[in-house]
Amino acid sequence: MMDPIGGFLAFFAGQSIAGQPRAGIRSTALAIPLFCLLLGASSFGAVQSTASHRSHTKSTKASASSLKHRARYSKWTPTFPGSHEKLVEQNVELDKSQVQRMNSEFDLLQSELSKDLVEVDETEALKISDSLLDTRRYCRPWTRDFLHDISQAYYATFGTPLQVNSLVRTADQQAWLRRHNRYAAPAWGDTASTHLAGVAVDVSRRGLTKAQYDWIRGYLQPLQEKGLVDPIEERQPVLHIVVFDKYSGNSSLPRGNSEASEATESDLLGSGGSQP
Repeated sequence: MMDPIGGFLAFFAGQSIAGQPRAGIRSTALAIPLFCLLLGASSFGAVQSTASHRSHTKSTKASASSLKHRARYSKWTPTFPGSHEKLVEQNVELDKSQVQRMNSEFDLLQSELSKDLVEVDETEALKISDSLLDTRRYCRPWTRDFLHDISQAYYATFGTPLQVNSLVRTADQQAWLRRHNRYAAPAWGDTASTHLAGVAVDVSRRGLTKAQYDWIRGYLQPLQEKGLVDPIEERQPVLHIVVFDKYSGNSSLPRGNSEASEATESDLLGSGGSQP
């Protein structure tokens, strides 16, 4: 089938061959603008078709990406889910044990000097994130006992250390973190971050195999059932673990007036997102 432009040209060419020079000249003069209009319409149709195809392709890709995003989050089935109620319960338990929170740098320093907070040292079984400053590598004694126990058992099984990303924080630091991390718990109130009490630790999940992470879950479950620890799995690559004072049988020991420690802004930026 001849295209419209080709047929148009053939028509006027036929008139010239028929021996009508004057009419052919007039027809040719008229044909030129008509030909331009046809050519422009054909080009516009091609451009419009291409633009429509590109728009459809982008829409299809966007829909596929959205479905993939929703599917990834719908598959999130944590063994230790977090909730508002859980944060409230943790704070109630800490209040019963009279574990005070850190509100300032002065509270942090006082707690470290009085040994209400103890330093966490790196070992072959336990690595601490490089972003966590030396003055922030502190927690409650029973939390350090827990870290020693789980890291040694993990290392004996896999021959590689666990990594700690975050330990104790102050209220000021937590407030700063909350402004930059929507997953962070508040600095005050009935759902305040348990990091302020020095009882919480964030263990890195990044780089763990399924077997390694399943082992950690299996290790924590019986401890949780006994009320010794309370883990929370967040969407970020850390496992937030609250350790209660009865873990080491220290619930009858007197409490000091100092509170738990904080991490600095440098710690936050390097920890890849901390948890409640």
